[in-house]
Amino acid sequence: MAVPNASEIVATTIENRSRTLADNVSKSHALLDRLEQKGKAKSADGGRKIVQEIEFNENGTFGWYSGYDTLNIAPQEVFSAAEYDWKQCAVAVSISGLEELMNSGEEQFIDLLESRISNAERTMKNRMGAAVYGDGTADAGKSIGGLALLVADTATSGTVGNINRANWTFWRNISKSSLVDYGAAASTANILSYMNRTWLGLVRGVEKPDLVLADNNYYRLYWEALLPQQRFTSEKMAQAGFESLKYMSADVVFDGGIGGACPTDHMYFLNTDYIYLRHHSRRRYTALGQKERFSTNQDASIQLMGWAGNMTLSGSMMQGVLKA
Repeated sequence: MAVPNASEIVATTIENRSRTLADNVSKSHALLDRLEQKGKAKSADGGRKIVQEIEFNENGTFGWYSGYDTLNIAPQEVFSAAEYDWKQCAVAVSISGLEELMNSGEEQFIDLLESRISNAERTMKNRMGAAVYGDGTADAGKSIGGLALLVADTATSGTVGNINRANWTFWRNISKSSLVDYGAAASTANILSYMNRTWLGLVRGVEKPDLVLADNNYYRLYWEALLPQQRFTSEKMAQAGFESLKYMSADVVFDGGIGGACPTDHMYFLNTDYIYLRHHSRRRYTALGQKERFSTNQDASIQLMGWAGNMTLSGSMMQGVLKA
């Protein structure tokens, strides 16, 4: 039986595994996993921008009245929208003509393709996990805007979702420096106090952070601060494979170690009800373009696995970062 064309097999395999890959990418990073679990990994059907509706003001018609008092029915502008650019990424799976000849047996050929596709998927997971912490300037501004942009160290300036934070205070996250705002470098003796003070600034009624991401240093300080006490762990996050502790009702997740991308001496306090990973409905880890794709001047067949979208935010004031 003839072995099918390499490009065709790769394209079909990518299509069949796109849902699984989406799950695997999400499960490789605590924030992406949380967004997936909460239904915040949402699709968009197109448009020049990704539009994220935001609520920026209370309804000014509220008022106390008596009897026949005139009520305020003036129209209110309480909603607006942030606009985010589409960002694209892709990884190539290629097979040379010689490799195809050397693996001409059906089982050998399928094993070769499986290993190449698995490597591409692993690369996609690692790069997406790193991009979560980016500021959108990597690769000449082509990467997604991650936490360094959405929950910025300097929250009083910069443009996020086409809204200038210098002009709109409601669009600023909380940013606290251990040394500047709290008086001393973070240590085992003071990390709990610093976390408490940051946390309190992010609570609004029953709304509060549900996920805390920490680098090696800040996670270690918090962990060691808990050692004299009972250590609380998150069973749910442990089942998902993440090293985590509990703080208040939030999961504190270690995102350092080998390949960890969390910036040094950083701890992000996130209310994931207001964070999204938006993707195009036709571009979520899918094979790009035609089934048959060949290099124009090489003996090789190529298939691309691609994604398009961006991280978006609908509530900045509910997010915070504790830094050195």
